Amino acid sequence: MNEEQQLTYNELISKYNFDKGQKEEIRLGLEQNLDISLYTNPEFDRFQMEQIRLGLEKSLDVSIYSKLEFTPFQMDEIRKGLKDRVDVTWFAKPEFNYDQMSEIRKGLKNKIDVSIYAINEFDWFQMSEIRKGLEEGLNVESYLNPGITWEEMERIRLELESNNE
Repeated sequence: MNEEQQLTYNELISKYNFDKGQKEEIRLGLEQNLDISLYTNPEFDRFQMEQIRLGLEKSLDVSIYSKLEFTPFQMDEIRKGLKDRVDVTWFAKPEFNYDQMSEIRKGLKNKIDVSIYAINEFDWFQMSEIRKGLEEGLNVESYLNPGITWEEMERIRLELESNNE
């Protein structure tokens, strides 16, 4: 770190009670001349700070996910979505767990209509079965029901696939 970065680092460290991992993320950001103000909230854990730093390194709009309400895993999925240039507003919502976010992101990346399954009532296993069916061009209406287990959805999907061959 140069002298100015060291001064900024020392000022932050003396002001807040950051743990070792948080201090490391601050140091890494300073060394790369990143806008560390976006993640120097002591309430962010080191892993949340890391996800924000990784997004800044790629010049992504981290404001979408640099929020305490997101876990590091959720932040990672949103960051991947930004990197993939998909519309993350479909899944950048704390009510979706990171596995659900991943299924929605994969669907967006594969250019399918995620509005069909991007609802919290579906768990990620169910979302995966719906996504796979849509990617195969199947009519998923017969298993588009949160009350149906993912195993049953898979059975129906595979049956529809075999009927399409």
